Amino acid sequence: MTQAKEVDVLCVGHACYDLLFSVPEHPQENEKIFATDLTECGGGPAANAAVAVSLLGMKAAFAGQLGQDTYGDKHYQEFLNYSVCTDLIQRTAKATPLSTVLVKPNGNRALINYKGDTQPLAAEAIDFSQLAPKVILFDGHEPYLSMPLALQARQAGIPTVLDAGSLHDGTMALIGQVDYVVCSEKFGQQFTGDAKKTLARLGRVAPVVVITLGEQGLIWQYGGHQGAMPAFAVKAIDSTGAGDAFHGAFAAGLAAQMDWLALLRYASAAGAYCCTKKGARLGLPSQADLDSLLQPLT
Repeated sequence: MTQAKEVDVLCVGHACYDLLFSVPEHPQENEKIFATDLTECGGGPAANAAVAVSLLGMKAAFAGQLGQDTYGDKHYQEFLNYSVCTDLIQRTAKATPLSTVLVKPNGNRALINYKGDTQPLAAEAIDFSQLAPKVILFDGHEPYLSMPLALQARQAGIPTVLDAGSLHDGTMALIGQVDYVVCSEKFGQQFTGDAKKTLARLGRVAPVVVITLGEQGLIWQYGGHQGAMPAFAVKAIDSTGAGDAFHGAFAAGLAAQMDWLALLRYASAAGAYCCTKKGARLGLPSQADLDSLLQPLT
């Protein structure tokens, strides 16, 4: 019997390919504008989180799907370049999803995601018994894989994290099945219209809840206690992927058994650092990058 491969964080969910155009402003209706730069790289919440974990010096794996096309080949090679375990990636006949991102000079962005006819993988599509993760992160985009895996993880005592970037069927199904719900301000607005109301409501069904608020930092609820943490002051160039960096660092910190407030600071630093670079994948920090940002606080 083959022994399961140990990894620090298994990230389950969406992988796409990003085309990032630098633009002076977001276009208006019937307006043609010209980009000043183009950056291409792999993307997707869980995929970026896996790369983030690896860049922070820990063992990461990604479970999801990529098309058997040019963009799928490029993204698969990126995983290999970043030393992310690719054993659980399914190469399908469907086209790899694409994201077009328009980034303004102040870092604000507009994003168009195209999944085509890509459908979530079936529950039995991937055999997870070959990996032994310390932490599992879900982004909700592979619900049929994620639901039974979350249940198995709870029974095995493996911490689970939900990246709730937006409200959709996948994130809603997983909210009550994971240990840590880490959601965006956008999710909070979609869920109740107010971040504090969302924190209170999610706190009734999830043991730990964190809501990231961009430049306003974050709020959290853990073990009956609530708190807030300010954001790091950085010069933002592109906010694309900041949430993915946060989630990846959060999962990595959990695997490293960081104390709660240190964990939040660590993840916040990763999100802030990502905003100082162009492109989600290219903005993910190394451990040295985070050390430089965290140094003034030690």
